[in-house]
Amino acid sequence: MTFIGAGPGDPDLLTVKALRALQSVDVVLHDRLIAQEILDLIPACIRLIDVGKKGFGRHTPQDEINALLVAEAQKGARVVRLKAGDCTVFGRLDEEMDALEQAGLSFTIIPGITSASAAVAALNQSFTRRGRNSSVRLLTGHDTKGFADQDWRSLTQPGQVAAIYMGARAARFVQSRLLMHGAAPETPVSFVENASRPDERIIASTLAHMSQDLVAARLSGPVLTFWGLSPRAAQSHLPSLQEEFA
Repeated sequence: MTFIGAGPGDPDLLTVKALRALQSVDVVLHDRLIAQEILDLIPACIRLIDVGKKGFGRHTPQDEINALLVAEAQKGARVVRLKAGDCTVFGRLDEEMDALEQAGLSFTIIPGITSASAAVAALNQSFTRRGRNSSVRLLTGHDTKGFADQDWRSLTQPGQVAAIYMGARAARFVQSRLLMHGAAPETPVSFVENASRPDERIIASTLAHMSQDLVAARLSGPVLTFWGLSPRAAQSHLPSLQEEFA
């Protein structure tokens, strides 16, 4: 049994190790966000099972996914669980590993390029910069209980950078929490839709306008939200904060 991170979507960003594994198995259980171009690299003789989830929409329950993994592996099949991005980042990996361990089944993990890495590259930015920030946070926009709470006060400090996964629907919630805790309304916020794919889109905004700009953009694909980063090309439009948040 192998867990594989498929990367952000561009098939050229799939690792060589992942590609080799995908071409020598019996069954692949894959997420909804796996790009069709990546699925097309899998030989037609390999069985594909879509176990995708969509926020606030159709989804395969986690318990069902766990049971399928165990059932297929117990048949003696060579099984791959294919996840978007890097399977170790907000991928429910531990729940599936736990199910396999409880069934006495072994597994390996092949990491992938996480979507935040592809999205920050699309901004022509880096996560960290000397004199600005020595750390970066990877946050989730929602959890099993709804919109996810964070340490909002610490995020309002100058130079903070965060990548928010699954944050598009939580944009208004995030905006209100940050403003409530004293964040500067002019702080840059960027949205990257379909990072690394041909239909990639970048929206440059600020905390004060992020909800409105997101609605106006009508983004429909997976979105990464960046707190404290603007696209390099847009920095000249934010002169008052350019030094802090460049």
